[in-house]
Amino acid sequence: MTKTFLRRAALAALLATSSLVPAIAAHAADEPSNSGTITVTYKDDIATLDPAIGYDWQNWSMINAMFSRLVDYTPGTTELKPSLAESYDASPDGKTYTFKLRTDAKFTNGRAVTAADVKYSIERAVNPKTQSPGAGFFHSIVGADAMTAGTAQALDGIKVIDDHTVQISLVQPDATFLNVLALNFASAVPKEAVEAAGGDFGKKPVGSGAFILKEWTVGQRLVFAKNPDYFIKDRPHIDGYTVEIGQEPLVALLRLQKGEVDIAGDGIPPAKFLEMKKSPEFEGMIVDRQQLETSYVTLNTQVAPFDNAKVRQAVNMAINKDRIVRIINGRATPASQVLPPMMAGYDKDYKGYAYDVAKAKALLAEAGLKDGFSTTLYTSNTDPQPRIAQAIQQDLAAIGVKVELKALANPNVIAAGGTKGEAPMVWSGGLGWIADFPDPSDFYGPILSCGSAVAGGWNWSWYCNKEIEPRAQAADAMPVPAKAAERAEAWKNIFTEIQEKDAPWIPVFNERRVVAKSKRMGGPDEIYIDPTRVIDYEAVYIKK
Repeated sequence: MTKTFLRRAALAALLATSSLVPAIAAHAADEPSNSGTITVTYKDDIATLDPAIGYDWQNWSMINAMFSRLVDYTPGTTELKPSLAESYDASPDGKTYTFKLRTDAKFTNGRAVTAADVKYSIERAVNPKTQSPGAGFFHSIVGADAMTAGTAQALDGIKVIDDHTVQISLVQPDATFLNVLALNFASAVPKEAVEAAGGDFGKKPVGSGAFILKEWTVGQRLVFAKNPDYFIKDRPHIDGYTVEIGQEPLVALLRLQKGEVDIAGDGIPPAKFLEMKKSPEFEGMIVDRQQLETSYVTLNTQVAPFDNAKVRQAVNMAINKDRIVRIINGRATPASQVLPPMMAGYDKDYKGYAYDVAKAKALLAEAGLKDGFSTTLYTSNTDPQPRIAQAIQQDLAAIGVKVELKALANPNVIAAGGTKGEAPMVWSGGLGWIADFPDPSDFYGPILSCGSAVAGGWNWSWYCNKEIEPRAQAADAMPVPAKAAERAEAWKNIFTEIQEKDAPWIPVFNERRVVAKSKRMGGPDEIYIDPTRVIDYEAVYIKK
């Protein structure tokens, strides 16, 4: 679910050819003090800090900062670089990768990180017993299918050559594989710590990243401290940070004005946005960036009446997206399809389902539901999501669909969506899909593929089209940049066909991300709305 944000429209051309965004320049206006602690606020508590399980925009940043991966991104960019691996190479056929691990990396329990830890950690993410929403990302590794099916306990494609060398073999070339290894799901974890936690590793995490969890008082706060043994010696720039839980967004902004809060994690509510944008008092405190994001309603294809494509198409036609965008002060554009406009593969000629109440009613009648039906829509309880859900409720009432709303904390919405028969509809607002990396496959594998239609996954429509699966795999195998255009065309056809024929989603809008930070916080916007980390806690700093 995480996380690629872009600032300049010119980057669209780079993404269209799957090129990497260049590293950001140093921020000339200020310098880091390399000390101090900061305060971040959220309304809802954090669900987990387990890298194999955590997959929402709140915990993603914290997990990323506590754990390390073979490769990672240069801060503020989508440029890959070695991390736990000091070097790596790929075979000429693109099917075998060999990684040499650095010798100075160790877990916060004091033990060195080894190649065996890398193998264990990826296998743990793929193992269906873990119920990792990221399991499907590793489908290219030899043996992943068998492990996912429960017929194997290890991945044959991962071999430990020695303590500091690991080799990974793929069933086919995969243009996104190194991006996958940079995701939190590929983070190295120590087996002994996972087993000692007894199923509670998400509350007792042990990693090898920039920060250590020192305290977690459920419903109140999480306290993180700088890891003195972190192998990147000039990171992080702060001594630690505290995440305060239970803060209403408007209260958090008032505290931000007073200097009591440094980052308002839930962003700026629409009711406050225009005031802050116009006020000189907030100059330099607002970060406002475009992002590769789609907010949508999932329609559970396994639950009646949404198991009928005509019903799904009808509710698509019933939603007035322009009105919903006005609820958030125009901080988005109406969406016609799954992919956001700046993503390679976006079909600029596909207009989606036009708002048409009469046609929606006619389709329901064709489906045998001329009198409508009753259903339930789940939504986050943080403003403006309940108000958007109410607008959707009103739109559907116009075609005879009676919608009960369930406004819950984000972890509860995620749990309902990941339980096969529980949530007929989920409004993803606040949990909308933000690209983990700038590639169209990221809008398929984790949220629309058969492999992601599993307990604990993010395919909340429980959509599985086995005719699409081999086409998606073939698209992934196309090399970049040699076949970038052909690959983009293949993905375009896949997504347009999914929405036009099966309509498992109601794409509602593509939203910009807005964050408020205190005036003492330094650095470029990219580290507060980071392309891959959401907030880059390694890179943020207090000005001198």
